[in-house]
Order: sequence, then C-alpha cells, then structure tokens
Amino acid sequence: MKTFNLPDLGEGLQEAEIVNWHVAEGDDIKTDQPMLSVETAKAVVEVPSPYSGRVARLHAREGDLVEVGKPLIDIDTGAGNGLKADTGRAAGDQTGAADSGTVVGSMPVSDEELVESAVAGSRRQRGGGKAKAAPAVRALAKKVGVDLSRVAGSGKGGRVTADDIRAASAAPAPSRTPPVQLPPGTPEKLRGPRRAMAQSMTLSRSEVCPCTIFDDADISAWRPGEDITARLLRAIVAGCRAEPALNGFYDGASMSRQLESRVDIAIAVDTPDGLIVPVVRGVERKSAEALRSDLDSLKERTRNRTVAPEEMRDFTFTLSNFGMMAGRYATPVVIPPTIAILGSGGLRHDVVAVLGGVETHPRIPLSLTFDHRCVTGGEACRFLAAVIEDLQSHD
Repeated sequence: MKTFNLPDLGEGLQEAEIVNWHVAEGDDIKTDQPMLSVETAKAVVEVPSPYSGRVARLHAREGDLVEVGKPLIDIDTGAGNGLKADTGRAAGDQTGAADSGTVVGSMPVSDEELVESAVAGSRRQRGGGKAKAAPAVRALAKKVGVDLSRVAGSGKGGRVTADDIRAASAAPAPSRTPPVQLPPGTPEKLRGPRRAMAQSMTLSRSEVCPCTIFDDADISAWRPGEDITARLLRAIVAGCRAEPALNGFYDGASMSRQLESRVDIAIAVDTPDGLIVPVVRGVERKSAEALRSDLDSLKERTRNRTVAPEEMRDFTFTLSNFGMMAGRYATPVVIPPTIAILGSGGLRHDVVAVLGGVETHPRIPLSLTFDHRCVTGGEACRFLAAVIEDLQSHD
C-alpha cells in the first residue's frame, strides 16, 4: 500500500483546494494518469499518479483544503489487483510508507484538454468523448448543474468554455461578487486567488517602502483606434530603457538588487475569484499586434482559470489598468521582489491651455508606485517622464 501526499506545487504555498477527483475508491489507476485537479492560489493543475495499482482510499473530498505533505490517496500496488505495480518510479519506497510529497511524472496544467464522456454516469477519460473542458470549467458545470455532454463548445478545438457553461445554465456573467453567497455575518475562509492576494498584500506591507507619484499623459496626437493597453506596455518599455532601476528585483535581506534587460510585465486582472496576475513576456521585442494577441489569449485563459502557473511567475514589472472599471489615480501596491508598478486610470477629457486659449484633450492619468528602499525619487520621475513622452507621441 502506498500513501501519496499533496506535493509542493511550486508556488511556495502550504495548501491547495481539491477541485475534482478523476478517480474513485476501487478504481484501477496507472502511473502518470491524472488523479485529481487542485486549485492553488493561482491556477488549477492536475496531479498525476506516481504508481500503478488500485485506489484504496481518498483522504479528502472535493472542496477540501489540503496542506502540503498531508495524505491525498492510498494506492494498493500489490499484484493481486490485476495491474502491474510500478517499481521503477517508487524504487526505494517501503510498503506502507508515505510518499515524500514531491511532484512525480508529468503534471499538465489545466489548459490541457480533458474529455468528458458523453455516456451518462461514466467517468472522465482522455480521448473518445464529445465534450472537452478544462478542470475549472468542469467544476463550474458541476456547480450550476450543466451536463457537459449537451454543451457545444465555442473554444479552440470545440472546447467548452466557462462562458458556454454560463450560457447553458442562464447563469449571470462574472462579476465582482462570488456566485455562492454565505449568509451575512458568516465567516468565510479565503481561498485560491483571494487568499494569495491577502498573502501578497501582507508581504508588501511588511517589506516594501512605497512611494507614489502621479501625472497625466496627453494622447490627443493618437490616431483613431489606438490600442490603449498595448501603448501602455510599449511606454513601460520606454521607461525601463530610460531608467532601468525600476525593472527587476530587490532583496531586502541582502540589500541587493538585480536589474533586468528583459521586460516581462504582469497585468493585474480582477476576477470574481480575486486578483490574478498573468505575465506578458518579452514586451520589449513585440509589436502592437503581437501584444494584443498575447493580451487576448491571457484574458480568455484568466477568465476561464486555465492560465498556467508558469505564466504568472518571474515578472519584472507590473501594470494595473484599473481605469478600465473606474478610478483616476491610485496607490498601486508593489509585490516583492519586484520594484515598481504603474497604474493607469480612466481616460479623461481635460481642459488644457493651448497658445493662450483652451482646448479639451484626452489624457490618461498615471500612478507610479516604487520601492523607495532601492529607487530614488529622481529615478522614478525620469521613468515616468519617459512613459509619458512615449504615450504622447504620434506613433
């Protein structure tokens, strides 16, 4: 008998929530077969089986929070179950010993399609089914009572998306309010992205010395139809080139900074589950069209919770485009070890003085927060000035 514990999923977190079990007690299972989907602070990932055998016991139910290192599943690897035990992968283990809690085999993230069988009452399996959906989408379908086999997928390759499920169930579109409401006054344990947000904000409050400067960029010279977010990303690159001190990482414990030539920008996205921050890589090398393609893909996968964990790590700068919803200025929060974040407020038409007269010009309010432990006020001002100059250019 082998006991497999929840592994460290690589996000430095101590727990994860079980979204779906793909096996049940009594099922036969093979090495590297997906056992369950778990939701970490940032993404939904699949955990593969490290052994071949028969499922003897599930230690947790769907919806449970499980700590890293705690038991997940018992697998009977004995020859009596009719399956060949996996001896190579479990070499050195003793019968009855618990797995050390490390990731083994292949752990695909949730944007890899799983196939839901169209046969009523059958289990999920790869291939041969009609409905394709990611674990988070399947979880939504289960929550709202939608039969995946009856939903026509609008995603790539016919994959069922979260929007397809909402349409099929006549559920309301996502909002800031979670779909499941607890009675007023009932404590609710933070989970997933909302829990990660709380941890990140606490870390920032403890480690960062924030300072914010504000200004506006006059965009009256823009051509019609300009992509605001793509222009903001390009302007951040201009700021990083003019003042590299804001692009990189700072280690307060060793009082050392690591400046980067690459510009990988995390974009804070508000979702019903909390703040999710996917990353646009290599912004300094991409055209406006390529950036828009990346943004659209990230937006869809963030909304469906199929964005991969590695797509939310190791960014060098952050953009918060909060003005898409409301707000003019803000004090965006720097998440260590990064150094700075730029906030973009809602576009305004302001009265400006022009050659002794007045005109109304469209302007973007900007809020730049930086870690004053490693960035001077002069460096921050030069960075913001370069951002504004790039935004105000005709092309």
